[in-house]
Amino acid sequence: RRRKRRRRRRRRKKAIHYSSIVMMIRRRSWRRRRSSSSSSSSWEGRRSTIATTTTTTTMQQQQQQCSSSSNKMNLFSAINNALYTALDTDPRSYVFGEDVGFGGVFRCTVGLRDKFGRSRVFNTPLCEQGIVGFGIGLASMGNRAIAEIQFADYIYPAFDQIVNEAAKYRYRSGNMFNTGGLTIRAPYGAVGHGGHYHSQSPEAFFCHVPGIKVVIPRSPSQAKGLLLASIRDPNPVVFFEPKLLYRMAVEEVSEDDYTLPLSSAEVMREGSDITLVGWGAQLTILEQACTEAAKDGISCELIDLRTLIPWDQELVEASVNKTGRLLVSHEAPVTGGFGAEIAAYITERCFLRLEAPIVRVCGLDTPFPLVFEPFYLPTKNKILDAIKAAVQF
Repeated sequence: RRRKRRRRRRRRKKAIHYSSIVMMIRRRSWRRRRSSSSSSSSWEGRRSTIATTTTTTTMQQQQQQCSSSSNKMNLFSAINNALYTALDTDPRSYVFGEDVGFGGVFRCTVGLRDKFGRSRVFNTPLCEQGIVGFGIGLASMGNRAIAEIQFADYIYPAFDQIVNEAAKYRYRSGNMFNTGGLTIRAPYGAVGHGGHYHSQSPEAFFCHVPGIKVVIPRSPSQAKGLLLASIRDPNPVVFFEPKLLYRMAVEEVSEDDYTLPLSSAEVMREGSDITLVGWGAQLTILEQACTEAAKDGISCELIDLRTLIPWDQELVEASVNKTGRLLVSHEAPVTGGFGAEIAAYITERCFLRLEAPIVRVCGLDTPFPLVFEPFYLPTKNKILDAIKAAVQF
């Protein structure tokens, strides 16, 4: 008994010691944040980027809408800027998720808690079902709930909340209630070393669900405009962010408050021989394949879908009627991927105009590998071979 009492006393002393250390660290970090926030340049410093590579994508629509100052940002800085704008312009907006108070794994929420306070930007327990469930309740009371799922691979525990609650809330209440203020952010896709638990592309699961929208940007300027549009849309939105581009994609992004239309695709490159359709990070690979194909005299029309549900059927249909060929590419496995939906629709609408079978260049029907990631992904060479085969059919 004496030994047990001694052990208990030691454990209590250790627990008190550890808790005092934690409190001391928290106090120090709070003082540092308080002192740093007093300087006028602190917020601009937090938004500085460390990316060195740039993407070739441009956005003419944004340049027409926004004529004021713009800065070079990478994708995570553009996301941060969009969240700052949403919180600053709407006092009903809230940002929450795992570690968002500290800036998040990818630093997308850096500085937001210091600026807007702990009541509007806060951490949650490690429970995706609880995060989305809390967001549904918050949105149903007329607020703008911006929930972050740390990785899209871990969105599955929240699947029931998204599919059976958020998507159906308006319908089952006869439009008396809705969760239109809910936006769920989630980094998705390959990153080069993520393996099968940090590399998945689960967008097709949610495209089968009426009542929600699925949005995927391709660049920093697109990400800001589409995210603000998603936050302000009267429907719940699942917003997937290509984490491979968080630091790789860099371009001029306007500091203004602007939105881009949802369910409106964009023609990135005009062509006459074949139509290429993609979204997110895959568009960089498709653009490289278009450049290589042009060396062989093949003119490719490249379309960024941007919104998967509801997607811009008219634009894709018009393009395929012009070129007579279609190639769809995405990182997700080919079977049951959203490319199959696009192929089925175009087959119904453009069957007599097709000059070759519709081609899908996608991920393999296996769990996402680690060492064999280059073999799994739809690479530039795979797409280029498919383009040549379709044109020569």
